[in-house]
Amino acid sequence: MKKLVIFAAAAVTLSAIAATSSPKKDIAQNLDVFNALVKELQTYYVDSIDIEKSVTTAINAMLNDIDPYTEYIPFQDQEDFLTITSGEYGGIGSYITERDGWVYFSEPQPGSPAMEAGIKPGDKIVMIDNDSTRGWESARVSKTLKGQAGTKVKVTVHRPYVEDSVLTFELTRAKISQPSVPMSGIVGDGIGYIELTSFTERSPEEVKDALLALKEADPNLKGIVFDLRSNGGGLLESAVKIAGYFLPRGTEVLKTRGKGHLNERTYKTTERPIDTQIPLVILIDGGTASASEIVTGALQDMDRAAVIGTRSFGKGLVQSSRELPEDAMLKVTIAKYYIPSGRLIQAIDYSHRNPDGSVSRIPDSLTNVFYTAGGREVRDGGGITPDINVDYPDINRLTFSIVRDQWIFDYATKFAATHPSIAPAAEFVVTDSIWNDFKSTIDPTRFKYEKAWEEMFSAIRDVVKQEGYMNDSTDAEFTRLENMLRHDLNADLDLNRRHIEPYLGAEIVKRYYNRPGERRYLLRTDAFLDTAATLLNDPARYKAILAPVKR
Repeated sequence: MKKLVIFAAAAVTLSAIAATSSPKKDIAQNLDVFNALVKELQTYYVDSIDIEKSVTTAINAMLNDIDPYTEYIPFQDQEDFLTITSGEYGGIGSYITERDGWVYFSEPQPGSPAMEAGIKPGDKIVMIDNDSTRGWESARVSKTLKGQAGTKVKVTVHRPYVEDSVLTFELTRAKISQPSVPMSGIVGDGIGYIELTSFTERSPEEVKDALLALKEADPNLKGIVFDLRSNGGGLLESAVKIAGYFLPRGTEVLKTRGKGHLNERTYKTTERPIDTQIPLVILIDGGTASASEIVTGALQDMDRAAVIGTRSFGKGLVQSSRELPEDAMLKVTIAKYYIPSGRLIQAIDYSHRNPDGSVSRIPDSLTNVFYTAGGREVRDGGGITPDINVDYPDINRLTFSIVRDQWIFDYATKFAATHPSIAPAAEFVVTDSIWNDFKSTIDPTRFKYEKAWEEMFSAIRDVVKQEGYMNDSTDAEFTRLENMLRHDLNADLDLNRRHIEPYLGAEIVKRYYNRPGERRYLLRTDAFLDTAATLLNDPARYKAILAPVKR
């Protein structure tokens, strides 16, 4: 019976998509073919077939050909989807990381069962209940640790750098709320800061509380920095509410247009705003997408905020969930959204693919000019272009390898085990003593990284050999130059200390002050925030950026 119901789910999904472009007769014929094919495979294929897996594969293949946001979500996979929209789940409350065939706790959340029980970052999960976790992937560990609030789970860990290294914790799962505003506060002379990481059902209330707290902490704020970097979006309705905190009631935030003119809908602010006058700067980057772009684009189009950073992702599509048989769900793209200037910021047109099936971003030369409320030029297609561009610094290979291979994570675990406290996050400094101690933990025999010059040097040497120019004298010169360029690991680390130190300091600070402390530490050297603070301290320049343009 279950196989028939799952196949029915496939049929419903297929018919829903096919109906967009095929006559009813063609839909019925294609579904008949698909139904017959499944029955023939079941009856005659030499080996047994997992029909549920096969039909799911067929559904996903069809949806992948439409756009990456239209998804089939079986019942067993809906927990993560619901967590994204609600910001809540049942579990013990800790982030995890996978490496070397094991899964480790990386960051217990404040107030969670994991933190209350004493679990620490760096604890290696060796057993859950009575099952060894060797070889488990992080997804399996996560699913096992999650569960209904009030239920119990036993976790055994190996803790490095302590005598009693194997510890067992009896944990009671709870409802875990993931804050979408992990950090807010005064970060400079009269500069308020709010970081928003997602748009859940609870996000508007969290942003509202943060805004009111800032205004109460400093009634003479020079401005507010609203950090939407790496915020992949979430609920459209939450975006409209948050934009409404800065815009007059009744302001249009966006229009959505689905199939046919009858499916057009306009979203306006409905509540009394918190502040329509305070200078506002929004920070964005390539990870700013969807609902984040709605807020950014609406406030830019209404000349309400200056935007700083790099161009946003460019997702101008709206999804809605639809129920399917067997408690499955379909998350389907139902509309495109247009922000107040009338522009669509979608960067990729999935309905027009290249001959090989790939898709490309809309080139800047094909974008169109629109105008803000004050007449400033803005463009569609390709995301939100900031008013002031700020780029992230490049990460060299040594720094990337140090972070990727968890040398910093492991050192922070060692440091926290031997240092009961550190200075406040806003004051902590990686001293020469800490730096030298960190370097001593990196084993040159286990740490491998390729320098760019080594690859290029080797390639040039090979070409010289192939061309017949290599002789004893040339080879000796190559060797001499190679020895001149080669440095030991200790020297390379010192040479790149200014690149590595922010990651090292942030990981150490996070062990004592959790994610808010980590953010406050990193903001001390954040070029995006520095640019925003400089602008807010120059009211004339801020006004000039948003000033109306006569046409």
